[in-house]
Amino acid sequence: MRVYTHSACLRHQPSPAHPEHPGRLATVVGALREAFPQQLEWIEAPAASDEQLARAHSRRLIAQLREQSPASGLYRLDEDTVMSPGSLESALHSAGAVCAAIDAVMTARQRRAFCAVRPPGHHSSGDQAMGFCLFNQIAVGARHALAVPALARVAIVDFDVHHGNGTQSIFEADPQVLFVSSHQSPLYPGSGRVTETGVGNVVNGELVPGAGSVEFRRLWRVRLFSAIDTFQPELILISAGFDAHRLDPLADLNLAAADYHWITMELMRLADRHAQGRIVSTLEGGYSLTALRECSVAHVRALLGD
Repeated sequence: MRVYTHSACLRHQPSPAHPEHPGRLATVVGALREAFPQQLEWIEAPAASDEQLARAHSRRLIAQLREQSPASGLYRLDEDTVMSPGSLESALHSAGAVCAAIDAVMTARQRRAFCAVRPPGHHSSGDQAMGFCLFNQIAVGARHALAVPALARVAIVDFDVHHGNGTQSIFEADPQVLFVSSHQSPLYPGSGRVTETGVGNVVNGELVPGAGSVEFRRLWRVRLFSAIDTFQPELILISAGFDAHRLDPLADLNLAAADYHWITMELMRLADRHAQGRIVSTLEGGYSLTALRECSVAHVRALLGD
């Protein structure tokens, strides 16, 4: 199985105290290399082109992030979202990783790929960067899949503890893309109610603070997997945030690494049924290094079919 990453993704440095720091990705890459020394093919991710970005983002946002990229010091886009001199390059390679991984699973014998990249992307909307996110790599990838392999149906599955408001806003009027999300509510960014349904292509599942494995698995079994099954996607994209883990400092759910292995295996069954096994997953949130290590290994172990 291929893992897409780039050293540039370590050069996004918001501030020493920021929870979205380079140590997150270093932990994930180190854990995967240690756990799977032979099973993974490591690929250097290309940078996304403006053409790829513009399928999901406005030209204004693309120009804004290029113009505001600092030569030194930090530039604060909002209270949580900060650019350093390496941030733009990091975000470009993150989006490029997902596009390259999609191209690969559409043509290669290996039907699954993981993108070990940062910063996360799912809060970034078509015209606004926010919530630690610059470009929305999962959205850029989905639009790439619709345009280049010219797929008719793409499902985005988001199990980050925070609702992917940016992804939802980009696709809520696009019936070719199904957006399915489980997330803690109430919690930042305050969206993701079950009443938010787009054009019938948005399915949100809310979990109350303190919920754990039982509630998470019940929600997916009863409500969310069936939406994917009915949609019959030709490709499944995963926003793989691991911040619903019980150790995460920014949220209040109580999942364990085994839950991420379980949901990945279930998504693989759906991909085998409808999408010739094709899955591309990309790292989103997760702010406990211990949890990131355990959960990324559990997730990739499942993608490997173990």
